[in-house]
Amino acid sequence: MAQKGVQLDEETFSCSICLVVLKDPVTIPCGHIYCLNCIKRFWKEENVKKLHSCPQCRQTFTQRPVLVKNTMLAVLVEQLKKTGLQAAPADHCYAGPEDVSRNVLTGRKLKALKSCLMCLVSCCEEHQEPPYDVAPLKTQKLVEPSKNLQENICSGHDEVMKMFCRTDQQCICYLCSVDEHKGHDTVSAAAARTERQRELEGSRQQIQQRIQDREKDLKVLQQEVEALNRSAEKTVEDSEKIFTELIRLIEKRSSEVKQQIRSQQETEVSRVKELQEKLEQEITELKRKDAELEQLSHTEDHNQFLHNYPSLSQLSESTHTSSINIRPLRYFEDVTAAVSELRDQLQDILRQTWTNISSLVTQVDVLLPQAEPKTRAGFLKYSRELTLDPNTANENLLLSDGNRKAIKMSQKQSYSSHRDRFTFFCQVLSRESLTGRCYWEVEWRGTGVDVAVTYKNISRSGRYNECIFGFNDKSWALSCYQNNFTFWFNNIETPVSGPQSSRIGVYLDHRAGILSFYSVSETMTLLHRVQTTFTQPLHAGLYAGYEDGGTTEFCKLK
Repeated sequence: MAQKGVQLDEETFSCSICLVVLKDPVTIPCGHIYCLNCIKRFWKEENVKKLHSCPQCRQTFTQRPVLVKNTMLAVLVEQLKKTGLQAAPADHCYAGPEDVSRNVLTGRKLKALKSCLMCLVSCCEEHQEPPYDVAPLKTQKLVEPSKNLQENICSGHDEVMKMFCRTDQQCICYLCSVDEHKGHDTVSAAAARTERQRELEGSRQQIQQRIQDREKDLKVLQQEVEALNRSAEKTVEDSEKIFTELIRLIEKRSSEVKQQIRSQQETEVSRVKELQEKLEQEITELKRKDAELEQLSHTEDHNQFLHNYPSLSQLSESTHTSSINIRPLRYFEDVTAAVSELRDQLQDILRQTWTNISSLVTQVDVLLPQAEPKTRAGFLKYSRELTLDPNTANENLLLSDGNRKAIKMSQKQSYSSHRDRFTFFCQVLSRESLTGRCYWEVEWRGTGVDVAVTYKNISRSGRYNECIFGFNDKSWALSCYQNNFTFWFNNIETPVSGPQSSRIGVYLDHRAGILSFYSVSETMTLLHRVQTTFTQPLHAGLYAGYEDGGTTEFCKLK
């Protein structure tokens, strides 16, 4: 049966002093082998101490040993030099600058594969298995190689720290537990590790759960970005189509007006020219008749004059029985005025709706709702300039100050009929719709006022619980009456306390479903906050029906 050959490499025949292949190998009494010159030089340096020892095992000799060349080993080394030494096995690695090396006093350092927490020694593969037949070594614990083994030594007692002080939260040795840590809550390092390990696992679970939550949030945000991009692209496309349709409609109307003007121009010019021709013909005829009469007037023969006069004196019927009177018209200037009026109306509509459109664009918010502002300056960042819609105003309300103020009147106003008008109660809505984050303020004088927000489809007539602000599920109202506050929603009354003020601030975060009412003076005091879900755009509403002469208005905030 073939035996497995012994693998010989360069390290096997290397001197542990110079770390190269042995040259003139000699054996000293302890059995270790060195280069002749290497061991002589070593002992010469050691001679100062009057000592002679082995560089590896440190065995000392009373007298300097006689060095005898190891002939057999010298021959073997020479033969191997000729045939070539084998390279060191791949897994028999020397320690690099970043590696932990085995704990030996001399020789080239080998890469350590394990570190012992008991004896604080790092060992290579060859020595990583402890001699378990020796009882004290059976408890040795080998771990991954570490450069920080010395940190396990107590600096005060030079002992391995195997305990943990819970009181001071630090590792200690046994002597520390009976010295400066006496009376403290101490346990073994292994027990403390077990406790910390449980805490570590709990922390890891929290971290992993947070990672999962953040990954979900990241996915949601990515979906939001994709939805935002799709919505933006579709809105741009739809807006371009709508504006193109408007432009085409205006161009069509412009072309029709132009065509009508040209057609009417041609008709009227044709009529005038026809009349001009008839008048010119009549003038020619009259001139001819006048010439004949003039010639007759110079006739000396009386009989001839009398004979021809009757036929010449008769005039043909005029083509135009009366003188021409030009009507005081401005011709087509009235058309220009009408088109100019249309332009002004369109500009008003664009001006009124543009603020709302622009606000809707800037209020697109992918992220979670922001916290409600804490100061009036913070609220003013979301301020909206609101105006009252005359088409919704009750007939007993007089609108003024650019449709920002409503005054309760005893006599009815001459408003035109409109389906959006409140018929029974002195209420009015804002022209502007409200979405996103908005803030506005209402100033009032008199007995009281109701400050409200409502869906536009609230009833304009009918029973009180159908159309009065706060008495249905389509409107929310803060009633300010005789120094008392009351909040109303769906015909449910909620008493509200707070400092009296003639100015009420209203904050709306449509997306977050937040509606807040504030008493505004030198400071802002929250009166009532609503947390709900708004399903439609809202409009600001005012009720000013408590007494004649009472006023309420939207304040200018910018």
